[in-house]
Parts: sequence; structure tokens; C-alpha cells
Amino acid sequence: MTQAQLYSDRLKALHPGKEVMLYPVSFVDVDGGMLALARIDAAKRLVIAARDDLGFETDERLPGDPPLKLGPVSPHNADRLRQLCPWTAPRPVGLETSFGAGDRLGLATPGHIRALSGYDIVPVLAQQSIREMTRTGRTAQQVMDDVTWAVLQEGYRCGFGSDADHLKTEGDIRSTVEAGYTGFTLDPSDHINNRARTLSDDEAARAWTQLFETEQEAAGFLRRYCGSVHEVKSAGGTLKLEIGEIELHRLAVELLPAIRHTIHGYRLIKSLKGDEPFDFEMSVDETESPTTAKAHYLVASELGRAGVRLTALAPRFVGEFQKAIDYIGDLSAFRGQMRDHVILAHHFGPYKLSVHSGSDKYSIFPIVAEESGGLYHEKTAGTSYLEALRVVCRTDAALFREIARFALEKFEGERHSYHVTTDLTRVPDPDRLDDDGLESMLDLDDSRQVLHITFGATLTSKSHDGNYRFRDRIFELLGRHEEEYIRVLVVLFRRHLDAFGVKKSL
Repeated sequence: MTQAQLYSDRLKALHPGKEVMLYPVSFVDVDGGMLALARIDAAKRLVIAARDDLGFETDERLPGDPPLKLGPVSPHNADRLRQLCPWTAPRPVGLETSFGAGDRLGLATPGHIRALSGYDIVPVLAQQSIREMTRTGRTAQQVMDDVTWAVLQEGYRCGFGSDADHLKTEGDIRSTVEAGYTGFTLDPSDHINNRARTLSDDEAARAWTQLFETEQEAAGFLRRYCGSVHEVKSAGGTLKLEIGEIELHRLAVELLPAIRHTIHGYRLIKSLKGDEPFDFEMSVDETESPTTAKAHYLVASELGRAGVRLTALAPRFVGEFQKAIDYIGDLSAFRGQMRDHVILAHHFGPYKLSVHSGSDKYSIFPIVAEESGGLYHEKTAGTSYLEALRVVCRTDAALFREIARFALEKFEGERHSYHVTTDLTRVPDPDRLDDDGLESMLDLDDSRQVLHITFGATLTSKSHDGNYRFRDRIFELLGRHEEEYIRVLVVLFRRHLDAFGVKKSL
């Protein structure tokens, strides 16, 4: 009889009538005892086989040799687990090729781990933007703790990163540092002037003068970038950039406040982290116009002068990166722009290029991999939520139909945060689809976007009695069909890895 079977039998004997399962690969020996993760009915429980509690909170004690103690998957216990088993905590990823797998429900990470394990890529598992946390009612600490428990459940000891994504305020930074994140993405989009490129020469000149405290400061900035050709060389090729004075005015008006905001954020993280290393990314992907080579040059040069060490930069690439669907645009133009950004990233770093809204962009994945030579970071999030809905569809068609109707009702109100070209006339009416045809809504671009964008409303909407309309039923169903959810996630993410050409580890 295996150790898992032995303890499982003891738990079943002491919990008659309940569904009991010990996750067999979760067993880990620690000083003074052994730990594992179990599921008793719908609740996951920490199992401790030891003479004492090992510093964990426990609420149930089972006699035997050794005695078993059960505890909740609480913040205290997650923190204690990270102390005893450091591999359940994130680490900086650095320049290793990496794949971000956001988990909006806190239930997808076991599937992410199984999908990415054994490949030459580092998973970034605790990845969530403040916007997503707000919409789902989660905290940075909950996101981190859910990943910790998933790592224990899957017995995953190969190391993973974390990404406090799209941080905009000092409060965002402080809360994610406190929660133990090792990677931070600054989003200075609120400080980018998207009108700068359309200003007249006189308007741009006047706005330029407001950027500097003294004429000497402005003159020094002008000398750095005007009057000569900037030759940028790397293994990928050579770029020659010449920036005129009026052009520099527009670039500075557009980007300099955002650069300064990023510098401030980096220095705050550094002060809070002390000597601990961390990953740092700047995101300029949520702008109205693509990031030109000259804009990238200005951003990277100014950050470098300020001592900011980038792990990654997320440009706004040419084309459209709409949620939940493939890339829309000219692939040859994307390749050319990607090549320019790679040259600049090698010259000023090296640092990785980060692809945001990256899920399901299968047509560009080979280009990203080829042009970057593996110096990239891929970010996904909403696609895992859609796969959760796929499990709902397959196991409770009536619930999925309710969610689809609700999503259609809420779509216009929810779409304002996203750039999408969804055509509601192409979305099937869920009430006209039979149960076997419902899943097609998860494979059609327009209906995928409707379901994706309304995730926050779906998960937080409450009925008149104060209970969640969908959330509890979704969670209960995914708990009962955990292996099915893992399976569909593995299929999805392996398709991503195959498109990138990621190799299996030896």
C-alpha cells in the first residue's frame, strides 16, 4: 500500500460519507513530519503528519501513528508552507524564456503547471493585473496563495515566476511587494499623451517647454537625441535612427511623463525589496499608436540613464491584439517591427520583449520566437477563464446558457476597457442552440470576446437574495470536474507552446 493510499484510507475512515482524495504527488517530507494536500468534498485541506503542528493553523486532529492534523488553505498556512518549502514561492525569472499564465479563478494553475512542465520555458504562475483583481474581487495575496497551494498539489519543484501586472499606483506596488511577488510590470499608460502625434509644430513646442524645470535641462535632453545619427547594433542587425527637433518634441510630450513615472515606480520597488532581486517590466502596449523604433530608443535610453534595469519591455506592436482571438494585421509588418525591437532590446539590455494579450495569437508566435531568439515573455489570462466555461458547457449546459445570456446583456457596458471589434450580429443566440451546439460559442471569435470581456460581471454579479448568481456554481462544478479542467488547459497551452516551437526538456 502506498503512502497516499494509507493516509487516504485513514481520512476516509474518519470522514464517513464524504468524498476524500489525497493528491498523490503533493507529499513532501519536512523537518519533523510530512505534508500533503487533500480534497474532502469540495474543500481543499492541508494534511500534516507530525507530532506537532509545525507552525501551521490546524482545526482537526485525527488519532493514529503518526497523528494527522488538518488545516485550512489559509493565508497563514500558505505563508508557512512557503517558509518550509521554498519551491512553493516564486523566484525572479530574469532573461529566461517565460510564459505567463494568469488565473482569474484561482483554479487553473494545476492545469498550467501540467501543460508547461517538461518544456524549455519558465512558467510565470502568479500573474494578475490590478484591474483583473478588482473585477473578480480578489487580492494580490489571494492570487499568490492560490498558486502556492497549486504548486504543492502538483508537486512542482522546478521554479516559477510571478508578475504583479499592470501596476499604476504606489498602493498597487506596495500591496504586491508585501504579497511576495518577484516580478512587477509598471503600466504608465495614464501618463502617456496619445494626442502628441497629432499636435501641430507650435503646439508640440509649447507642450515640450512644460516638461522641464529649467532651460538647461531641456537643452541637455535636446543634445542627447538631436543632431546626430544614432547607430544601434546587435547580433540581429543595425538600426540607424535620426530624430529631428520637432519629432523629439512630440516623442517627449507623448512619453517622457510615462518614463518618469516608471522610474519612480522602479525606485520604489527597489527601496521596498532591498537587496532581493526582482524582475521589472515596463508596459507601453496600451497606447493608441504602435511603438516606433525611435520611441523605443527614447524609452530605453532614459530608463538606462536613470539606472532602471529592465527584464522586459512590452511595446505596442503594429496590428491588433484583441482579446481571445488571433492577431489581426500584416504579418510581414509585424515581423519587421519585431526585428527592430529585438535589435534595440539587445543594445540597451539585453531584455525580453513581452507580448501582452498574447493568448490565442497563433499566427505571430513563430515570428516572435524566431526574431527574438527566445528572448520573449508571453502573457495570457482570459483564455484560461474561457476554458473554465468550456468545462461548464460540457457538464452543465443550462448553467452555461444562463452565463451566455448574461454576458450578452452586459457586453456593451463592459467593453469600454478593451479595444475589440466584436460584431454582436455574429454571436449565436444561446437559446437557439441545442446542448451539443453550445460549445461552438467558445470557438467563434465574436462570442469568445463576449464571454471573455464580461468575466468580471459574471463572477461578481449577485441575485436579489445577496448570493452570487454564477460564481459559486462555477466553482463547485470546476471542483467536481477538476481533472477535466486540467485536461482542457493542457490541450490549450500545449497548442501555444507548439506554435512557439518550444522544445521539451531532456
